[in-house]
Amino acid sequence: MAEKRKINSKEYVLNMVKEHDIKFIRLWFTDILGFLKNFAITVEELEGALEEGMGFDGSSIEGFARIDESDMIALPDPDTFRMLPWRSQEHTGVARMFCDILKPGGETFEGDPRYVLKRNLKRASDLGYIYYVGPELEFFYFRDSQSTEFLDRGGYFDLTPRDAATDMRKDTVLTLEEMGIGVEYSHHEVAPSQHEIDMRYTDAMTMADNVMTYRLVVKEVALKYGVYATFMPKPVFGENGNGMHTHQSLFTGDRNAFFDPKDPYHLSKTAKCFIAGLLKHAPEITAVTNQWVNSYKRLVPGYEAPVYLSWARRNRSDLVRVPEYRPGREKATRVEFRSPDPACNPYLAFSVMLAAGLKGIEKGYDIPEPIEENVYTMGEDERQRRGICTLPASLQEAILLTEKSELVREALGDHVFKAFIENKKIEWDQYRTQVTEYELNRYLPIL
Repeated sequence: MAEKRKINSKEYVLNMVKEHDIKFIRLWFTDILGFLKNFAITVEELEGALEEGMGFDGSSIEGFARIDESDMIALPDPDTFRMLPWRSQEHTGVARMFCDILKPGGETFEGDPRYVLKRNLKRASDLGYIYYVGPELEFFYFRDSQSTEFLDRGGYFDLTPRDAATDMRKDTVLTLEEMGIGVEYSHHEVAPSQHEIDMRYTDAMTMADNVMTYRLVVKEVALKYGVYATFMPKPVFGENGNGMHTHQSLFTGDRNAFFDPKDPYHLSKTAKCFIAGLLKHAPEITAVTNQWVNSYKRLVPGYEAPVYLSWARRNRSDLVRVPEYRPGREKATRVEFRSPDPACNPYLAFSVMLAAGLKGIEKGYDIPEPIEENVYTMGEDERQRRGICTLPASLQEAILLTEKSELVREALGDHVFKAFIENKKIEWDQYRTQVTEYELNRYLPIL
């Protein structure tokens, strides 16, 4: 059946290319840091590419291969074929497909982030689960990429007068929908010039591809308006940073494994163990869900970003929240993991979140008591008494925890795990040796 669907998908792609006069097809994939890579092929190469893939040099792709084993194959996934709307003004159309990366012999390449997620989803499937996610990616619009000049002074859900940001959000939503990505909400966020467009909940692999597409679409539309969009976690001191609150659930067939109508929180034992897994393993997966030095400027108390390992329903200072938008509705029951930021690699981030939750289910972790009070206002003594621990406070702390984590090593696989840790250590060393503007302002006049 799967083989038949694959053949039909290939025929669909070949028909679409002919029907829309498409000359170039961009083959997309990501490196281990989540940067989108691509190369273009002409329509004449398409049929062969769908059958056998296209060769490329992987030695310059972060985390892929050494110089002596650089040959790689990009095999397009025909189910991800989409036209690129922002290229429609050209004389001939342009389309894209995401690719799976293979070795020259046709074996799966273990360094491909898409493969990492596929492997973790297979593990969930073997336990009878389908993993659904709904990330909420926040971003800023700035005048250009060289400054942090705001376009507006709006706040959360503000209806600002018609301006460039309003039109950009609308165009972004329309472009996403043209590319087959469902959108639920779009609104102004808490900080000035900060916005959010929420994609409709779907399976984790589709969503990881959608996140990569979303980030490019937001930037392309902004570029069309002559401004710059950024997913940098904390670009402006004193303002909220960009988060990627990620809603998650496990389904068995068409039933939500997280739902129990008799529980006060409408959470099943499975859901509670999943939450317990997220809480227990959150510190060691943080280097993956918050992978940049700048990520830890966002993870500080007072700016809506979670720091403490706690959970509740209404409290947005908790790391894990159980949304109450539609209490008692089976399909709507889910858990929201609030620490990730939108600059992560979604394939790896979804992999480690799933791994943490499944570990909780497999080991039958006990969920701690919910914390409905504001954890930020508690004293240190009270947090210690109630056993509320914290996320790592810097990339260095996060790396040290991840490096010792069997769970992350297993989720990412040895190749990605080693390359990722090595890359993050280099980033930390480069950062810690910099002399910053803060240090010059603070110390030069007095020392």
